[in-house]
Amino acid sequence: MAMHQPQPDLPPPVAERGALKWLRENLFSTWYNSVLTIVVGYWLLSTLIPLIDWAFISAVFNGDGPEACAPGAACWVFVQQRLGFFIYGFYPDELWWRPNLVFALFALAVVPQFLPIAAAIRKWLAIFGLTGLPVAAYFLIAGGHFGLESVDTSRWGGLMLTLILAYVGIIAALPIGTLLALGRRSEMPIIRGICVVFIEFWRAVPLITILFMASVMLPLFLPEGVTFDKLLRALVGITLFQSAYMAEVVRGGLQAIPKGQYEAAEALGLGYWRRMRLIILPQALKIVIPGIANTIISLFKDTTLVLIIGLFDLLGAVKSTLSDPAWDNVMAEGYLFVAFCFWVFCFGMSRYSHRLEKNLDTGHRS
Repeated sequence: MAMHQPQPDLPPPVAERGALKWLRENLFSTWYNSVLTIVVGYWLLSTLIPLIDWAFISAVFNGDGPEACAPGAACWVFVQQRLGFFIYGFYPDELWWRPNLVFALFALAVVPQFLPIAAAIRKWLAIFGLTGLPVAAYFLIAGGHFGLESVDTSRWGGLMLTLILAYVGIIAALPIGTLLALGRRSEMPIIRGICVVFIEFWRAVPLITILFMASVMLPLFLPEGVTFDKLLRALVGITLFQSAYMAEVVRGGLQAIPKGQYEAAEALGLGYWRRMRLIILPQALKIVIPGIANTIISLFKDTTLVLIIGLFDLLGAVKSTLSDPAWDNVMAEGYLFVAFCFWVFCFGMSRYSHRLEKNLDTGHRS
């Protein structure tokens, strides 16, 4: 007697798989969702099509000057002509190879963090990015050592200055903020009081006021003949300001750790700093990765405020160029270029934080 042979399973209906299923569940699940989808779709098409035509199809990308621009179309010639100034500011043209080398080292330290390569390689490149890269960048960009021509910080600008302000602020604010968070939770009243006063003071003052005080008011209180570089004053102000916010983010992570973890660490006979370094801080920092990423992105965008103290970061470089009467019709193109640059870096930091959060997830979320 022949045995019954089961037939292969039939594939699910077309409407229950792939793009059609996603559209039905997310955009056309109910009649009012369907109406809203159609209305929003119509608005997007009526808006995006003219925008794409203005920005890409009819746009002018190459030319020798403003006369190459066409009415009713984007003039990216402006960005092409001033790209060097937007990236390097007033840095001497013949020395651009030095910041370019720093950009290459920065890419070497950062890009592999997004790639599926050996964890040990990513670890050592990250360590280089946090320790060796700032030192190499200082000697290369500032010069004055190893036979390199010195370049005053007043000539630094553009995207290069934006990255310097953000990078130094990021790698300095996290450890300082962590120490402040530990100090605020300390059982020693004096240490706790100092940290509370520091955090609350810097969080209560706008960054624009701090930059103004560092640039204009601080030199008035220094002894005669004593001065500090304007960029250094801005870096110190930005770092201290962001450290206060970072401290509160880290403190939230410390408070989220169950009390049993502290008691278990004490039961092992570990000292305070070893308990923090080996058991408590790794868990706390993992919990607050989204908050740390948010603070870092906020810091990156706040670097544009240095324009008020005469430092020409990326936004300042573009804004100063737009004052040229020859380019009085390309304001939108200039600000779109700035927005795109900031979006690229902020989106990259956001995606990396998501990747890091996913890789470090150990299933402790409820």
